[in-house]
Amino acid sequence: MGRRKKNKTASNVKIFFIGLILTALVAAGVYYGLQYWTPGEEIVDIPKNPTVQVPPDEQKEPDKKPEPVKTQEYVNVFFIGKNENNEEVYRAVKRIYNPDVDGSKIKYSINSLILGPKPDEKSKGVYTEIPAGTQLLSIVEKPDKVIINLSAAYSTGGGTESVYKRLFQLIKTAKRNTEKPVFLYINGQQADVIGGDGIMITQPLSENSLD
Repeated sequence: MGRRKKNKTASNVKIFFIGLILTALVAAGVYYGLQYWTPGEEIVDIPKNPTVQVPPDEQKEPDKKPEPVKTQEYVNVFFIGKNENNEEVYRAVKRIYNPDVDGSKIKYSINSLILGPKPDEKSKGVYTEIPAGTQLLSIVEKPDKVIINLSAAYSTGGGTESVYKRLFQLIKTAKRNTEKPVFLYINGQQADVIGGDGIMITQPLSENSLD
């Protein structure tokens, strides 16, 4: 009887230890499994270099440099008016100038001079001595000079005083809008004498051309 009890006791001890070992293994498996999985999450393989996709509404366009603001350009055209003392003076009138459309400043300014003052300028007493029939035949811009070629109407009519004034209008307008020497031609010929009274002109044109 005593030997059976000892064998039974030994068997129970073995079973007990085996149970402890199994319990420990199960507990260890559950513990390590919980390190990599939680309820409600999908277990997926994560790539080593994941690509992050930005939603379209969050994508930013590259910063664009602001376009430079163009400053308004002008040319000065000389007509005739009166000052505060009611004295006649040469009046510089601004004309908006667009180099992409109007060509060079000298061409645009001389063409504006031939066209004469605008209605609102006339209402302020501004006028011109350049005859209405005058035509700008051509403007030739060379590296060393500018040739302004006008029709014969420019040199006729109005008397000596009118011829002087129209010449000074041309001289002042030309010199304000180019740094090159300027020569006046009438119908393709250099104008050294102009008007019915034979006013002599020294060229290139300057403020002293009529002295």
